[in-house]
Amino acid sequence: MQAIRNALDKGLTAFCVFLFMMMTVVGTYQITSRYFFNSPSTISEELITYSFTWLSILAASVVFGQRGHLCMSFVYNRFTGRARVFLDIFSEILVLATAILLLVYGGAYMVQMNTTQVTASLGVSMGLMYAVLPIAGVIIAIYCLLNLYDMVRKLGDPNVSEYGKNQDPV
Repeated sequence: MQAIRNALDKGLTAFCVFLFMMMTVVGTYQITSRYFFNSPSTISEELITYSFTWLSILAASVVFGQRGHLCMSFVYNRFTGRARVFLDIFSEILVLATAILLLVYGGAYMVQMNTTQVTASLGVSMGLMYAVLPIAGVIIAIYCLLNLYDMVRKLGDPNVSEYGKNQDPV
């Protein structure tokens, strides 16, 4: 299971780094063409906008995989041991349900509804732009299943009573 998590982490991180580097290069081109050649590029602006959308949503998927998302720590930190593991399991189940319903199902619907619409400058299907939603939903669902597997294994750990005493998630 750890091999799947590592491969997913490396692949997503590499793709996010690529998107960020591409945005930097395209942004530099856009600034150069606007200020030095007095010829603004609408294609580069649209490309940066959609790349930023993909980058932020996919980077959020990585954060969910590392269980780095926000929590109400004033409540969460009151639990330790088995109770905290069950709270983590409950949290992951809610995230899994949200990812499947909103991102996968809702995202697929958004892709389907917008496939015939094209972007103004790039001329690319808006369905492609919305495709990041179901992709991120599937990635988050995979991470949730991996996290749930780790937490269920944690329940069988003889040291489960120590879980959460050092404020370690998972």
